[in-house]
Amino acid sequence: MLEVKCILCPLDFSEFSVRAYRHAVSLADHYRAKLVAQYIVEIWRHPSAGFAASASLYDEYCQVLRGNGKEQLQEFVKNHTHNEIQPELVVDEGIAPDSILSFAQEQKTDLIVMGTHGLRGFDRMMLGSVTDRVMRKAVCPVMAVREPPHDLVDASQERRYAHRLDRILACTDFSEDSERALNYGISAAAEYDAEFTLLHVLEKVPGPAKAHQAIAEVTERLDKLIPLERRKTLKTKTAVRIGKPYQQIIQFAHEAQTDLLTMGVRGRGTLDIAVFGSTTYRVMQLGPCPVLTAHV
Repeated sequence: MLEVKCILCPLDFSEFSVRAYRHAVSLADHYRAKLVAQYIVEIWRHPSAGFAASASLYDEYCQVLRGNGKEQLQEFVKNHTHNEIQPELVVDEGIAPDSILSFAQEQKTDLIVMGTHGLRGFDRMMLGSVTDRVMRKAVCPVMAVREPPHDLVDASQERRYAHRLDRILACTDFSEDSERALNYGISAAAEYDAEFTLLHVLEKVPGPAKAHQAIAEVTERLDKLIPLERRKTLKTKTAVRIGKPYQQIIQFAHEAQTDLLTMGVRGRGTLDIAVFGSTTYRVMQLGPCPVLTAHV
């Protein structure tokens, strides 16, 4: 189950950070959870050749970078937080993914909320984004927020960044990773009294004549994944699509006006996944709503 007592929201002050932070604020408000806003100063990104001869000057330079980061973080939070939420501010120094993962593990974070881009350049696929690396290694679930989905923010509560979760979609390939994500989706549906749909995509079907039988068999498996007590208390549905998984998931999410999508993610980072992208990564990049990922 998804117990949310501590939420970590790493920030880089981009437009993607703003969107993610607003979701994090809304979740912290709903769950009455502690919210931590984190900024990582990546010293290695800044030129340091001029300080090679003087360690003291370099230390001073690093202190300035940390101080500027703290000021930016304070200003960001001031501009994007409503009065009821008082986040803890953390400025760390290091490599972003490592610092995020280390802090989340040390503080026993329940959920990481991060912004992500929608670009698909070869360099991004080859090297991976910070969000991609975090979601593959984090011990807790990670919510990736790309852009505001369809009318997700309640107009009457816009200043408070209150986000409705009326429709939750869980995607499963019947793996252990997707089972954990499924449980988080069910938990969120119960918390928000949301409509819950469980989806599986058949990538290959022997032929039209056997498609009906294949769909029936998968539907039966899907029904068994939803606990009986949840079927009694939640508004649950199952769905089966045929085609390329990430394309069918994105299309279904659009059609259903999904507010949150949950998926499993492989924890390993093999070359083929890095270059060609996994189903989860593509949905995270191109989908219409935030994606909550988890792995075993």
